[in-house]
Amino acid sequence: MDMANIKSVYLDYNATTPLEDEVLSAIHSALRDAWGNPSSSHEAGKKAKAVIDQARSSIAEMLNAVSEDIIFTSGGTEANNLVIHTAMKHFHDTFPNSTETKGSPLLPHIITSNLEHDSVKLVIDHFVNEGKIEASFVPASKLTGHVEVDDVIAAIRPNTCLVTIMMANNETGVIQPITDIMKAVRSKHRDPKHELPRILLHTDAAQAIGKIQVDSQELGVDYLTVVGHKFYAPRIGALFVKGPGKATPLSPMFYGGGQERNFRPGTENTGMIAGLGKAAELVVKNIDKYEKNMREVRDYLEDRLTKEFEDRVHFNGRFENSQRIPNTCNVSIRGEGLQGNKILKCTKHIQASVGAACHSDVHSRPSHILLAIGIPYNVASNALRLSVGRHTTKEDIDVVVEDIKQAVEHLQLS
Repeated sequence: MDMANIKSVYLDYNATTPLEDEVLSAIHSALRDAWGNPSSSHEAGKKAKAVIDQARSSIAEMLNAVSEDIIFTSGGTEANNLVIHTAMKHFHDTFPNSTETKGSPLLPHIITSNLEHDSVKLVIDHFVNEGKIEASFVPASKLTGHVEVDDVIAAIRPNTCLVTIMMANNETGVIQPITDIMKAVRSKHRDPKHELPRILLHTDAAQAIGKIQVDSQELGVDYLTVVGHKFYAPRIGALFVKGPGKATPLSPMFYGGGQERNFRPGTENTGMIAGLGKAAELVVKNIDKYEKNMREVRDYLEDRLTKEFEDRVHFNGRFENSQRIPNTCNVSIRGEGLQGNKILKCTKHIQASVGAACHSDVHSRPSHILLAIGIPYNVASNALRLSVGRHTTKEDIDVVVEDIKQAVEHLQLS
C-alpha cells in the first residue's frame, strides 16, 4: 500500500465525535430562529421553548422514558456530580438518626466500581477524603472484565444510599451487567424491623448511547447520564431521572432563575439542546444500522491485526463471557519497546489514544483500568485504544493496520 498520499484516519470516537450534518443544521437553525429566552412569554420565547421541548421529547424517546424525566445539564460531569450530591442529601434527609452512631456521625455509603470515569471516581474520592461519605469500589472480575452482581450485593451496608456503575467502559468497551445489578439491589432483603433509606441506582451511559440500545426501563435505574459529544452531538448533556422530585429525589447543586423545574437553573442553551435532540432522533432512527456497521468494521480491524501480528497481538477486554460495545478495540502488540504511546508517535496517519482522553498526558504508566481487569503490566503498557465511528470504513482500517505495522517495524529497528 502506498502510504504517501493517504489521509489521516480518526479512531478516537470514544474520546469525542464530530457533529453529524443534521445536528449542525439543527444547531444553526435554533441559534438563528429560536434565539429568544425560553422563559419569556412572548413569541420569541415560546419558539425557543418549543425547540427545547422537542429535544427533551426526542431524548426521552431514545431512552424509553417520558419527557418529564429529562433534565438538561452542561455535560456528563455535571450530571454525575448531581446524582452523587443528591444521594448524599437524600441520605441525611431520610436516614433515621443519621446524625450519629456511637457518638460519631453516620455517613452515607456509596457503592461504585474500580472502572469508573473520573467524573464519578474523583467526586467520590473527594468526599471520602473530606470525611463526608464512605465508599466501596467493587473490583472488576479478571475473568469477565466487568463487576459481578454478587460482589455489588456483598458491598451493601445498612447506610448504603447509592449504587453507581458505568454502563460500558470507555477503554475496554466491556458492558457492565446493569440490569442484573439493579434488579438484585432492588430485591436485596433489608431488615424489616428498621426503616432504612432507599438505595438510589445510577448508571453513566456515556459510552453506550448511540452504539447499542439504551432502555432506561429495562435497565431499572433511577438515574442515567447522557453525554452528547459521545454520539455526534454537541458538548452538552442530560440526566434521566425517573420522576424527578416525586418518584426519585433530585437536589439542585446551585440556585438561580428556576429553569429545568428548579433542578438545574440557568438560562437554557437552546442551540446546543437542539443539537442534542437531533442527535437523539438520529439514534432512534438508525441505531441498528450504526451498531451493525461499527461492529463489522471493528471486527475487521481485529481480524487484520491478528493476521498481521499473529500471536503477538493481545486484545485487552475481549472476554469469552462478556459483551463489548461494537466500536471498541483495546489492543497491545507484545514486544520490548512497543509501548502504545511510542507506536502512536511513530504512526503517520492515525489519530487514536492509549486510553481515556482525560489521562492522555500520562504516558509513563499503563492504564489502571487494564491492570484492574488482570492485564499484565507489560502488556497493558503497550495498549492502544482504537475506537471506530459510524462512518469508518474497511479501507480506513487497512490504512491503520499498515501504519501500525510500519511503526512497529521502525521501533524494532531503532
